[in-house]
Amino acid sequence: MNAPPSIDLSASAGLMLAGAVLAVLPLMWVGWRNRTASPVKRLHALTILTLMLTFDLVLFGAFTRLTDSGLGCPDWPGCYGSATPLGATRQIAVAEAAMPTGPVTTTKAWIEMIHRYFATGVGVLILVLALASWFNRRTSNQISPWWATATLVWVCVQGAFGALTVTMKLFPAIVTLHLLGALLLLALLTVQVVQHSKSAHRVGMNYGAATIDLITRRLAWFAFGTIALQIALGGWVSTNYAVLACSEFPKCQGSWWPTMNFDEGFEIWRKLGLTKAGEIISFEALTAIHYTHRMTAIVVVLVTVALAWRLNRLLGMRTASRWIAGLLGLQLLTGLSNVVLGWPLLAALLHTGGAAALVIVLTWVVASGHVTAPVRLRSRSGLNVSGQNA
Repeated sequence: MNAPPSIDLSASAGLMLAGAVLAVLPLMWVGWRNRTASPVKRLHALTILTLMLTFDLVLFGAFTRLTDSGLGCPDWPGCYGSATPLGATRQIAVAEAAMPTGPVTTTKAWIEMIHRYFATGVGVLILVLALASWFNRRTSNQISPWWATATLVWVCVQGAFGALTVTMKLFPAIVTLHLLGALLLLALLTVQVVQHSKSAHRVGMNYGAATIDLITRRLAWFAFGTIALQIALGGWVSTNYAVLACSEFPKCQGSWWPTMNFDEGFEIWRKLGLTKAGEIISFEALTAIHYTHRMTAIVVVLVTVALAWRLNRLLGMRTASRWIAGLLGLQLLTGLSNVVLGWPLLAALLHTGGAAALVIVLTWVVASGHVTAPVRLRSRSGLNVSGQNA
C-alpha cells in the first residue's frame, strides 16, 4: 500500500494523454455546433461547456470522497506508478487481500483514477480557453484574457491540492481547501460566461431589466460570504466524518446543546482522525464540528431567503430568485436526510451539488449586476416603480 518513492514520468504522461483525449470530444462538439459562428461566440460556447463539465467534476469529486476512494491509488499522479489500475493489478490485489474493505480496492482505484482523468481533461479545456482568449484578445467585444489566465493558474493550484490530498493521506485541511478551490473555479468560469454574454449582446441590449440596486447587491455579496463559510464548514464536517455525530433533528444527542469540544474540533492543521498531539479525536470534538455547521445554517437560511425575496421584486432577476429558493430547499432537505437517514450517498451528493449550484447562481447575480441603470421594482399593485441606480 505504500507509495513508490518517486514519480514515474510515464504515469504523468499517461495521465496527461488521457486528459487530452477526454478534452478532444467537447472541443470537437463545440467546434461543430458553432462552425459558422464568430471566434468570440465559439469561445463563449466553450466557456459554458467547461463550466458544466467543471460542475460535473465537482460532483464526481464528492462521489470519490463519499465512497472512500480518495486513496484508491495511494500515490500520485499514477496508480502504483502506472497510468491506469490495469498496470497495478498485483499491488492492488495485495492491498485488497490485506484489507478487503480498506482504502485500496480495484473499484476504488478506478474511481480515483477516473476522477484524475476527468480533472486533467477539464484542465486541458481551461488551457484552450486561456490560449484562445489571448489569440482573440483584439477581437471586438472580447473580454479581458486575464480572466481565463487566472482560471488556468487556479486550476493548476487545484491540481496541486489534488496531489496533496493523496500524498498527505486525506489531511482534513487540504481536502477542505480542495473543495473550496473547486467552487472558486466554478465562480471564475461563471464570471466569464456572464461577461461573454454582455459582450456579445452589448449593442442594442437593455441592461436595465437585469440590474440590481446597491442594497440588494451588497446583500448578495453577504449571502455569498455566508454560503462560502457554510460550505467550508460542510467540507470540514465531511472530511472529519462528523456527519453522524448528531443522528437526530432538531436536537443532537437528546439535547439542544450537547457536550462539545470546539478547541479540539477546530484544530485546523492535524491528521485525519487525530489531534495535534497525535491522540484520537474525541466524539465531543466531532459533535462540535457538526453542530457548528448546523447553527451556521440558520444564518444562511435567513440571509438567503431575504436575498431571494428582494431579487423576486426586481425585473430580470425573478429566475435567479427562484433558483436560489429552490436550491435552498434542496440543501435543507438533503442536509436533514444526511442526519436522520444515516448519510445516504445520493443525499450527500445532492447536498454537494446544491452548494455548487448556489455558488454559480450567486456569482451570476453579483457579476450581472454591475451595470449602472435604473432598477425597476414591482409594486404591490403590479405597476413598475423606479428604484435606486445600481
